[in-house]
Amino acid sequence: MKKIIFVLSLLLLTTCKKDDDGTVNNCNFLLNVGVNRTISLNLPQYSQLQFSTNSVYVPNEGNAGIYVTNVGGNFRAYDAADPNHAPATCSFMSLNGTTVTCGCSDENQYNLLTGLSDGGQLPCALQEYRVTANGSELIISN
Repeated sequence: MKKIIFVLSLLLLTTCKKDDDGTVNNCNFLLNVGVNRTISLNLPQYSQLQFSTNSVYVPNEGNAGIYVTNVGGNFRAYDAADPNHAPATCSFMSLNGTTVTCGCSDENQYNLLTGLSDGGQLPCALQEYRVTANGSELIISN
């Protein structure tokens, strides 16, 4: 019986882990919302995606809409809510070229080509969705 308790204690101790700097990394502000949206590059509101580094906003998807970007012939899609803030009116990110910026006082900025923060290091990168190209249509899902 002592051996079983010892093994269970050892197992419990080895499975518990915290980050190297001792902090807890909390990238759970955004909801895991189901996304399954098809957009046509033939429609005027999405036709800009035919050109490299252009982005469009797709409303009513994800947590705060989705930004879709042409990354040199491939496409990436990210949630328009800042993953480093609890959902609030200021956590929506506005588009400026290939950068999105949240409206909160810290003005977190992210690059839509990589999904990573521009400037200071932030704990969470943008929440990315899968993009599958099918002819002139893009299927965005998770």
